[in-house]
Amino acid sequence: MNLLKSIFISHYMMLLMAIAGYAGWMLYLGENPIAWSGVMLTAGPIMIVISRIMLFKNVARTSARFPLVNFLGAVGTGLAAWAGYGQGASAAAPALAITGWIGFLLYAYWFSTYGGRQPSAELQVGSTLPGFTVRNASGMIVTSAQLTDKPAILIFYRGNWCPLCMAQIKELVSRYKDISALGVRVALISPQPHSNTEALAKKFGVKFDFLTDEENAAALALGIAQDHGLPMGMQMMGYGSETVLPTVIITGKNGEVIWTHETDNYRIRPEPDVYLDVLRQHRIVSDAVW
Repeated sequence: MNLLKSIFISHYMMLLMAIAGYAGWMLYLGENPIAWSGVMLTAGPIMIVISRIMLFKNVARTSARFPLVNFLGAVGTGLAAWAGYGQGASAAAPALAITGWIGFLLYAYWFSTYGGRQPSAELQVGSTLPGFTVRNASGMIVTSAQLTDKPAILIFYRGNWCPLCMAQIKELVSRYKDISALGVRVALISPQPHSNTEALAKKFGVKFDFLTDEENAAALALGIAQDHGLPMGMQMMGYGSETVLPTVIITGKNGEVIWTHETDNYRIRPEPDVYLDVLRQHRIVSDAVW
């Protein structure tokens, strides 16, 4: 199943661009405006949303199902079908509209989810994290015990290739002063090539722990690894096909797990204030920081 998703997402954007581009060309040629505007509505809006996320990397989360985009897709399909079968427009218009809308539905309802992800049995609130090792930006080996020797926020992210992950990290960096003042460690952990982790640490220049999970060993130990989680073709950039399910773990003063967030949709991620609220609720920080 994950392999099918990897193949799907690698071709989905090309399909959107092809449909939107062809619809635009038909409109330019003066073909039935209702039919081809309908086709554009099934591919254009989600293409714009995804392109913005990928280009600017400043969107850390979205709605779960994109209801407005879904509505526009349904309207566009209806318009193309009406024009195609009621006004004698080209049959290609409704066919492409249906294809574009089905592609969106697959993206929003199938690809984006983790199939009803269940909490990892290895991440039990009140227990100590299973042992694992990672490599810091300086190349030194760090153990899970060292990471949790004080209150810590551990964020497992997919890699520099993931625009939502990068936006999530940017959010945390923007709150660096607030978090560091609390004496809380922030550890950002990814199974990506170590050179990418080094580049990320240099880019942001904050005293967070930028860590590489070599061979995805930590994710496997925690039960949060995802086989074939990388979009097909990105292996050429040095990434491994196996990646990690986006996960947040917060540990308390004694190193025990006090909270986890194991999203079932890679586009749904908690905001930094949620982490601070968890720390406050467990009396690791006081109301004064608010």
